[in-house]
Amino acid sequence: FTKGQCCLTTVSCLFSPALVLAGLADADTIFALSSGHGRCGVAVVRISGSAAATALRCMVGLGNQLPPPRTALLRSITDPHSKEVLDRGLVLWFPAPHSFTGEDSVEFHIHGGPAVITAVLQALGSVPGMRPADAGEFTRRAFHAGKLDLTEVEGLGDLIHAETEAQRRQALRQMSGELGRLYQNWSHRLKRTLAHVEAFIDFSEDELIEEGVLDQVDISVCDLQAEIEQHLKDERRGERLRSGVHVVITGATNAGKSSLLNTLCQRPAAIVSPIAGTTRDVVESALDIGGFPVLLSDTAGLRDSPDLVEQEGVRRARERVQQADLTLLVVDSTILPSEEQEAAALLLEHLRSVLSSQDQCLLVLNKTDLLPEAQREKLNLGLRRVSGLPPVCLISCQTNEGLKDFLTVLQSSVKTMCGDPLSGAPTLTQARHRAHLQHCVAALAQYRRYRNSDLALAAEGVRLALTSLGRITGRVGAEEILDIIFKDFCIGK
Repeated sequence: FTKGQCCLTTVSCLFSPALVLAGLADADTIFALSSGHGRCGVAVVRISGSAAATALRCMVGLGNQLPPPRTALLRSITDPHSKEVLDRGLVLWFPAPHSFTGEDSVEFHIHGGPAVITAVLQALGSVPGMRPADAGEFTRRAFHAGKLDLTEVEGLGDLIHAETEAQRRQALRQMSGELGRLYQNWSHRLKRTLAHVEAFIDFSEDELIEEGVLDQVDISVCDLQAEIEQHLKDERRGERLRSGVHVVITGATNAGKSSLLNTLCQRPAAIVSPIAGTTRDVVESALDIGGFPVLLSDTAGLRDSPDLVEQEGVRRARERVQQADLTLLVVDSTILPSEEQEAAALLLEHLRSVLSSQDQCLLVLNKTDLLPEAQREKLNLGLRRVSGLPPVCLISCQTNEGLKDFLTVLQSSVKTMCGDPLSGAPTLTQARHRAHLQHCVAALAQYRRYRNSDLALAAEGVRLALTSLGRITGRVGAEEILDIIFKDFCIGK
């Protein structure tokens, strides 16, 4: 199903972590259409809660019997009051706790016509103790039942909205719990560390604590801080893959920026004309390049102009360049000198006037169809040997010459920025993960800062670090620390 269809379903994960942690308002049995809206071959209606079995019995005519768990049965689905047959479809029974939400759950797989769906939902609404589900409520109940942590919830939401193959792979990996397990491992180590520090504070004077405990804590804190800092040095690969790589097309007027946008989009996304300054605002288009998501932006031509509207367009263009993950600097190749050294000097000067840094930039020399073949070859070979220039691609938006090679270079650059979502350690995918991990690192630094002067403040740093990690997964509790204190030190024995 497509983006935006699942507003009332299990897979609607548009709620914030604050709402998740707020808990359920009540224990009502909830129901909702769990597949996409609109005409379709099969629609899935999901029920979760204590009255799910009652709804199943009264709408399928099973009497006091329930079908075998997780077994699809073909049955007539009837209105519980009028006994009118609403549809004939598959019913499945998922008794607690072996269900997505951890509660008793039922699924009706019915025909996907709007009239059938409406009739079944209205019939369910007439069953006592049942109500329509709020957005994301099935997943919220799964979280509270311990079926998912917050990283898995976010992975589920990302999987639903994945539009490219790489996004699907990353979301599926996060939904499988790999990222959550990494953070849980760090949390477990921090709990042990905090337990040891607090035990030392409380019981060291009674000589109940073995020697070297704080030395072990120092090593653990140092190692963990280094691991988290290394995790943060990911160049935002996971975040880029989740939201899309921001690629900005920039350059002087009439260099062929809008033509390049239209060529890449394979549609007339921007107006193209021989009049300089045609593009005044930012024109955006989402693309799938080699399985990786790209948000492509065409911008106003860079030049000095007395026109106030064009001046604003140029300001926005420069602003977008500063925010870009990758810049495509388009140059009209017909204005370049024939000598490669002079051409390189002109391009370097142009780069300095447009970019604050030459990193993450591709030079796109357009209109090469207007150059003699000898000059094209000379530029192509000569500019590749010039140090200080980013990768250079010679293309013609008019004839598509060089476009295949350019797309190969562009795809390689985008893939490098996003990385392989299936290899190596799981990467950060959310800005909130990064913020909490940065707070965690700062809190661990607090421990090291106060370690020799005030052990209570040092312990508070470890506690704050543990809280920051818990906010990522949604799980942290003081009772777990107490459990480790008594388990590791056998206080009072």
